[in-house]
Amino acid sequence: MSFDGLFTRAVTNELTTKLKGGRVNKIHQPYKNEILMVIRAGSVNHKLLLSAHPNHARVQLTNEQYENPSEPPMFCMLLRKHLEGYIIEDIHQVGLDRIIIFEVKGRNEIGDLSYKQLIVEIMGRHSNIVLVDKGRNMILDSIKHVSFAVNTHRAIQPGQEYIMPPAQEKQNPFEVDEQGVLRSIDFNAGLLDKQLVQSFAGLSPLVAKEIVYRAGLANRVTLPKAFLSLMTELKDHRYQPSIISAKVKEYFSFTQLEHLDGEVKSFEATGELLDRYYFGKAERDRVKQQANDLERLILNEKDKNEKKIKKLERTLVEAKNADKYQLYGELLTANLYAVEKGMKEISVVNYYSEDGASITIPLDTRKSPSENAQKYFTRYQKAKNALIIVEEQIQHAREEVTYFEGLHQQIEAASPKDIQEIRDELVEGGYIRQRQKRGNKKKQVVKVVLERYTSSDGTEILVGKNNKQNDYLTNKAAARDDIWFHTKDIPGSHVVIRSKEPSKQTILEAAGLAAYFSKARNSSSVPVDFTKVRHVKKPAGAKPGFVIYDQQQTVYVTPNEDAVLALKEGKN
Repeated sequence: MSFDGLFTRAVTNELTTKLKGGRVNKIHQPYKNEILMVIRAGSVNHKLLLSAHPNHARVQLTNEQYENPSEPPMFCMLLRKHLEGYIIEDIHQVGLDRIIIFEVKGRNEIGDLSYKQLIVEIMGRHSNIVLVDKGRNMILDSIKHVSFAVNTHRAIQPGQEYIMPPAQEKQNPFEVDEQGVLRSIDFNAGLLDKQLVQSFAGLSPLVAKEIVYRAGLANRVTLPKAFLSLMTELKDHRYQPSIISAKVKEYFSFTQLEHLDGEVKSFEATGELLDRYYFGKAERDRVKQQANDLERLILNEKDKNEKKIKKLERTLVEAKNADKYQLYGELLTANLYAVEKGMKEISVVNYYSEDGASITIPLDTRKSPSENAQKYFTRYQKAKNALIIVEEQIQHAREEVTYFEGLHQQIEAASPKDIQEIRDELVEGGYIRQRQKRGNKKKQVVKVVLERYTSSDGTEILVGKNNKQNDYLTNKAAARDDIWFHTKDIPGSHVVIRSKEPSKQTILEAAGLAAYFSKARNSSSVPVDFTKVRHVKKPAGAKPGFVIYDQQQTVYVTPNEDAVLALKEGKN
């Protein structure tokens, strides 16, 4: 795990520098396992994110925007009661464990001084955020409750004594010398990086591999020097927050990782690094949880229509035999005198052919000659009618497949707030039932909110993330001479530049957004069409989000997540 004890030390140092002495102004709980605190320190409002997410647990200063629920959860209400208006006296790490404690002081309801501890334990799926009354060392509440039935060492529940997680009994890497390092390593046993992890607190396998790499030909001289050199950097708080994009995975660290090959991005602070690293990752997990049933429905509907198309195409082949059935009927009628009941087939002259060749017509032995002829006329009429109906059904099924492909792409690019709009659309389309709500409350009208980006020259760019947003953007929000973008023949978002004559760079940046928020997000040289909004039309009765357009031009762009993030923050 990249968020090891040493990285926690770097985060704690950054938080102490910026937040110590600050006042807790606001507390929100945007998601089940995450707390967002606004802290006023040094005449600046800082946003502190505390996450006990099972896959993305962390503590960081953030610049990201979070949507808060209309009704705060109980734990959020408790934190507001006990911490809002309080002063952060200190922030410290427990040894080199992934545990950060916020020491806060304030006055309670009757005006007496009160001391609390907000403890964040970053331990994967066991991560937690715990509020403790310091004087009594009693848990007031936690974001996750853990009983003795789950953990025999301690319970994390209101009213229980707070007990630290079991200590790992490893050496402190800042308190050893060269001999101490040598005593901890058996060079004959190999796997030096694993031995470092087992011997010293705070080291992740990633950092241990880096130490061994910096040691070169690791031996009794080079390994201790490489180890102590890195520890000296950390003692002096000389951090180099970095993200390394290797071939198959991204890594982050408090220092540059020379043993990994890949693109390196450096940051001034750990908060900026974590914002960039977790950009979309935690949100994708939340969306996956909220939209699991929708995604399953969408894929099932898409699969059902694809199978329907194959079946209809087989029917279409049979329907195209209509002319043959008509021919058989007419030839039988003309030769009724030659047909006897009980015959299996009859060969007659095909007077429609130029060479007057004979043709063999299969017969039903149970039917009379006239009944056989009528049978073919009936099949002709059915086939002729089916030809029209089947072609319409195939066209409709293909439209359904395209529609559900678009919805699936939208779920992949959606934020949690977009999921409800997609759900509402499926309800309106009759694909899922409306969830029944208690009471006779009127249906709340939800305002459509578009994603806003800023190009490098300051021009506003709007993006629709789902069909409701796409329809609103193209048909209502955009002016007729604004410039409209969409990936060519690829499901994706509608993008609009709020300008009649945007610069070439702005056009490329908007095209990059259209490619990024499309099914071709991970492709290169993605074709993106653009035209004026006045040339974009929605056909009558068309599916949500579907439009046709003309007088377009096409550019080719490669989606880039860093560029999207820069446009979002207006940093281009």
